[in-house]
Amino acid sequence: MTWLGACILALALSPASSWAAGYTQTKYPIVLVHGLFGFDNIGPVDYWYGIPSALRADGAKVYVAQVSAANSTEMRGEQLLTQVKQILAATGATKVNLIGHSHGGPTTRYVASVRPDLVASVTSVGGVNQGSAVADVILGVAPPGSLSNTVLVSVTNGLASIISFLSGGSGQSQNSLEAAKSLSTAGSLKFNLAHPEGVPTTACGEGAYSVSGVSYFSWSGAKAYTNVFDIMDPALALTSLAFGGAKNDGLVASCSTRLGRVIRDDYAMNHMDEVNQTIGLVNLFETNPVTLYRQQANRLKNLGL
Repeated sequence: MTWLGACILALALSPASSWAAGYTQTKYPIVLVHGLFGFDNIGPVDYWYGIPSALRADGAKVYVAQVSAANSTEMRGEQLLTQVKQILAATGATKVNLIGHSHGGPTTRYVASVRPDLVASVTSVGGVNQGSAVADVILGVAPPGSLSNTVLVSVTNGLASIISFLSGGSGQSQNSLEAAKSLSTAGSLKFNLAHPEGVPTTACGEGAYSVSGVSYFSWSGAKAYTNVFDIMDPALALTSLAFGGAKNDGLVASCSTRLGRVIRDDYAMNHMDEVNQTIGLVNLFETNPVTLYRQQANRLKNLGL
């Protein structure tokens, strides 16, 4: 047998590649839901950088929702519910798989809570499921003495840099104060009492894997500074100071991101890496975030979702 023939035979006998046709072909459409200050694009750059096309490449039907960049979880949730109904009407599907990043996590949870019949699964990526210390700082409700003035200034400066970088917006109504309230520790607790599905009942634990026919998953990063060439990383390093040393991705504590089945909460990624930003400048020594979305689509596929 020739060397080329041996190589071809070895490839034929090897396990199917994760890039095989149909790898991401879920039963139900995937709907991606952006987080706080989510944008349509920054110039030619989409919020979900390279992710929708990677999912579609091997069979997934993918839709990118556009909800308010900054508003309450309930307002964003109602906007998303309207779009979910439109997607179902257009595709003939009976349910959708919701994947939400950051504030998109609780936004997707709202829809699954009020209309579980329309949702097959919820995947929270870096989701603010039990509040964020950064939101508490914005509202001035961080515990007295928990942050020095120097740290407080650093956190707010970092956040200002992030906000100034993110531009565009969804064209929906905006209310930054309501967004901050929703993402605060107190606001998240109130939301969770009304919509408890998938939320852990123990500190930094897992939540129910399935509630009312909806499967719940989560994953997140835990490293604020990951790439010296990414202009967002210094700002995230500053906002990470709000967590007092607790594991976080720069904007959300790892324990707060946990929902349902926790795939991992400690990838060496920051909050922007989780959506392959900025323009793919992520940690070269960690699994590429696009791969994680593809793996999740395959996981849903294998579950018949």
